[in-house]
Amino acid sequence: MNYSTLKKSVALSLVALTGVATLAVAQDAPATTSGTKVFGGRGQYRTWSIGLNGGVLMPIAPISSTNDYNRWDVNLGYGLNIRKQLGHSFALELNGTRGKISGSNDATIFGAGSTNREFETELQYAVDLRGVVNLGSIDFLRRENAVGFFLTAGYGYMAYAPKVTLANGTVIDSKGNNGGNADNGNNVTKSGDRSDYAKGFYIPVGAGVKFKVSERVNFNLGYTMNFVDADNLDGTYAKGTSQDKFSYGYAGLEFSLGSSAKPSLEWSNPLATMYDELKDPTLRQEVEALKNRVSNVEKSVEDLKKDTDGDGVADQFDKCPGTPAGTAVDGSGCPLPKFQADSTQNSNVTGFEKIGFDFNSSVLKTEAYPTLDKLSSVLRENGGKVTVNGYASSEGTAAYNLKLSKDRANSVKTYLVNSGVNASQVATKGLGEANPIASNDTEEGRIQNRRVETARN
Repeated sequence: MNYSTLKKSVALSLVALTGVATLAVAQDAPATTSGTKVFGGRGQYRTWSIGLNGGVLMPIAPISSTNDYNRWDVNLGYGLNIRKQLGHSFALELNGTRGKISGSNDATIFGAGSTNREFETELQYAVDLRGVVNLGSIDFLRRENAVGFFLTAGYGYMAYAPKVTLANGTVIDSKGNNGGNADNGNNVTKSGDRSDYAKGFYIPVGAGVKFKVSERVNFNLGYTMNFVDADNLDGTYAKGTSQDKFSYGYAGLEFSLGSSAKPSLEWSNPLATMYDELKDPTLRQEVEALKNRVSNVEKSVEDLKKDTDGDGVADQFDKCPGTPAGTAVDGSGCPLPKFQADSTQNSNVTGFEKIGFDFNSSVLKTEAYPTLDKLSSVLRENGGKVTVNGYASSEGTAAYNLKLSKDRANSVKTYLVNSGVNASQVATKGLGEANPIASNDTEEGRIQNRRVETARN
């Protein structure tokens, strides 16, 4: 193929591909990106794509100066790729390419003693898995990119059959005479089974640029150098240790698969997503609502602590607001009867009921709170000390009941201290089964004996 024919082929390929891309743009709707989150995972994006490409195959690589033929041809190649985007900037891609590779030597080479005039190799397939670094998504300064560059490298397996024409016109076709594996020796064939194609490994290294035609379609231009692990790609062993190579320049269309409601991961900008998430009205509303709830809780706490008349009972629980200063009050903020108020000035406190407990329990009952609140108020207003004696009924061992009675006395002390009484004002004793106030032979009596008694010192 001469240069003029190459230009025509490439031009026609580009026109056809651009036409398909334009049709795809007209039928594609933009993706919705507002739902993506910074740490939302790949599931919120489209990550699979499939592509078709066409271009030219050449038996050279720009970074290698060693070639078995001094004139190379350009031939039509075509391929297919499937890609899985693993992140904003990296993907794994499976590629397959087919086509023809050819080249020739001019007359001066013949005069110098060369025996090969030209070659033509059928590339049955070249399949490789390569990593793709998407440089376009690294440009975080742009909110959206329509042009992106990429680099690729991988490892592949290929099948090919070279045909060589000697200087005297003799044609040597290896198809059907290959040993099944690429050969670095001094001849094309190997002993043993014969196959149509030689097979071997190669390393593809490439670069390219992609254009975002629409939310679902990319137009790609790329170039890949392929380094073959063999010296028989062109059917000629010029040097025993040399390796052949070929390159592929192509244009192609790539189609993103998946729901149209999701954006494509390869074109997503992490910084833009983070900005959108921080500025998300819904998120801001949730934050403001949380602030309001915190403010309401703080206000409720302040309301609980508020004591307008200073009687030691919060307004929220004060049933007798406006009590004069210095008035002895009960747990509901109401003045105590005179005999109780007077008794607070004496050495002993009267009018406080005994505090009962359930069987084998040291947990205070709610019905004991008013009694304890009265005692707390007296101690906070008038000072002094109180002794809390704990008792138990006769079930169980004496040692266990002694411990249980101590736990009951400590429960009362804990309540008083939490209500504002100084811990040094409260002394506790556990007396176990001692001093029963009723018979332990009946359940009614035992219930009365499970108690705590308080007395001021």
